[in-house]
Amino acid sequence: MSSNQVILGIDPGTQLLGYGVIFIDDKGPHYLTMGVFDLRKIKEPFEKLANIHAGVQELIETWHPTAMAVESPFYGKNVQVVLKLGRAQGAAIIAATQAGIPVTEYAPRKAKIAICGNGAASKEQVSTMIQKTLKVELSPDHLDATDALAIALCHYYEQNALPGTPRRSSKKSNSWEDFLKEHPERTEK
Repeated sequence: MSSNQVILGIDPGTQLLGYGVIFIDDKGPHYLTMGVFDLRKIKEPFEKLANIHAGVQELIETWHPTAMAVESPFYGKNVQVVLKLGRAQGAAIIAATQAGIPVTEYAPRKAKIAICGNGAASKEQVSTMIQKTLKVELSPDHLDATDALAIALCHYYEQNALPGTPRRSSKKSNSWEDFLKEHPERTEK
């Protein structure tokens, strides 16, 4: 990935959709903005999708991203939730593809590994690492926004992995100490 990129990250949802935007230059990633589309008051499901599409279009017009990274839906206890998340994701993806922006999908676990070194990290741990990485104080109303920043950062890390090197440690460890030893650049200096 060349310098001077803008990555829009999307954490899809039909109740709350998180978004985060980062700028990439020769010094690495920088925070631009984050937030949520609060769709809880909209009762009609297709109206929610139209709102998502229009909102992502507005983000694109405002920030001019060169790439969009979106979290893939995951199966929990209810298959209906996956279908709804997939629709929300689709509405966001269509807005990006209509604008000619390439889209990449990442599993939530992959983003957590990229940010925290632990695929089972909590939303709070992800938020803390995002703040340290981007050197910014964040107090989001909803952690969906920091999850979207994590997706954007995951895309940045994936695009900047050296050819022929593993994208994550092959060593099985869930300890913060091991992660920090492997990634000294992710700690405060």
